[in-house]
Amino acid sequence: MVSLPDPHEEQPLVSVIISSCNHAPYVEASILSVLGQSYPHIELLVVDDGSSDDSAARIRALQAGRDFDFRVQTNKGLSRTLNDAIARARGSLIAPFGSDDVMLPDRIAIQVASMRDKPEVGICAGGIQIVDAAGQVRGKPCCPPARRLDFDDVFLNRKPGPPAPTLLFRREALERAGGFDPEIRLEDLVIELKITRMGYFIDVLEDLLAFYRVHGKNTYRNHRFMTENILRTYAYFDDHPDYARVCANFRNSMLLKCARQDKALARELLANLPPSAWNLKTLRGLWRLLSPV
Repeated sequence: MVSLPDPHEEQPLVSVIISSCNHAPYVEASILSVLGQSYPHIELLVVDDGSSDDSAARIRALQAGRDFDFRVQTNKGLSRTLNDAIARARGSLIAPFGSDDVMLPDRIAIQVASMRDKPEVGICAGGIQIVDAAGQVRGKPCCPPARRLDFDDVFLNRKPGPPAPTLLFRREALERAGGFDPEIRLEDLVIELKITRMGYFIDVLEDLLAFYRVHGKNTYRNHRFMTENILRTYAYFDDHPDYARVCANFRNSMLLKCARQDKALARELLANLPPSAWNLKTLRGLWRLLSPV
């Protein structure tokens, strides 16, 4: 467990960026969780990225009497919105945060303390607790032992990865990596790989830092979206000696996940798996694919 920072020491400014699109039922709780952080040196930038619901009105009402920056724009997508906000943010540490998730009160304080005097750490993350759309806890917290990840740990999936709702970036690392990639709509994995390939590490703490909200619009539920964007991400690193194996392992995993719900995608995945890459997951996926719905 990480000790909280000494309040008498000079502390860095942390810029938290919330990009919200059609998350009206959740965005107020997300914003309030940032404003309620125990760490005092935070600037909050909120952007409504073309919502068609009443998100903007809710955020404006919440802004009254509270100190955070709020802007409304036509839809640009998450990566472009984050890059624009980072360009005007003042913090040396950057925390993109989901407008449907909730920070625990000491989250930022714990991460700042952990990253202090560790310039080699480009990203810090921590544990999460899944909650449902109504905010009710589901299952046990996901807080594996603390670990440090390098590029191969992430690319080869050798250790549990950093949970997206807890990512805190060193600004220097983000800028050296060129920011978030607008061509990849699943922004987290590609920036993690770019940053670690430059030699930075990702430290994942065992501390519980955020509630991750599971609801009907979560990205991970869209198997085709996940498949296309993760394979495009891996293609950036096709010079790696294990590139073909990494892609095959991912296709096998997705085949198993989608074989019942999306048989068309499952057939595409199977067609792109060479026989040498078949394993138990392939056979289980094939069984599900051929079984009646």
